[in-house]
Amino acid sequence: MGMRGGLLFLLVLGVSWIFVDARNFAVVSDVSNTRKDKDKVCNMCEKFATQALTYLGQNATQTEILGKLHQACSKMRSLKKECLTMVDYYTPLFFLEVNTLKPENFCHKMDLCDSQHPDSCKMCHQAVDEVLEKLENPDTQLEVIEILLKACNAEKKYAQRCKKLVFEYGPLIMANAQQFLASKDICTIVGVCKSSPAAVDESEDAIASLLADS
Repeated sequence: MGMRGGLLFLLVLGVSWIFVDARNFAVVSDVSNTRKDKDKVCNMCEKFATQALTYLGQNATQTEILGKLHQACSKMRSLKKECLTMVDYYTPLFFLEVNTLKPENFCHKMDLCDSQHPDSCKMCHQAVDEVLEKLENPDTQLEVIEILLKACNAEKKYAQRCKKLVFEYGPLIMANAQQFLASKDICTIVGVCKSSPAAVDESEDAIASLLADS
């Protein structure tokens, strides 16, 4: 990646430092903890649903359940015949439906699992929109340059060269980053939002182009 690639990394770090305050960190922490708890519930649901569906899918189990239903019908006296007819008709249909069920689909329908984490995708796009808005602000650009210059001081041996690169390439990199964020779906590139493999390959080529142009 080289010095310019490292500068691009520092730029992104600088924008993130400006963009994220203490409240953002608190919200992210809460969301992360909530996500972990929901993932545990989701995993537990899929585990038990798999066991239940496997049990219901066994011929011996189905025969046993059918026998229990027939016994229940026999106690209904005047409705015994109608009950047995309904049991014999609907029970095989029920087991047929059970055999087509998938644990993950069942847990999604019960709202115990998130299908594709749509909220995370939406939040990512909102964050990108706010970053773009900040990058258009000249004051923000100056703050980023100042942060990069301070970061250069940490590399005492190469501080002057680093600062020269910041002044020379900083504005250009910010312009390229702004253009990249506006034209590409960064949320898909980083995997927050789902996409096809072809789209991911195209996005990776776009990142390489951005680094090459900077």
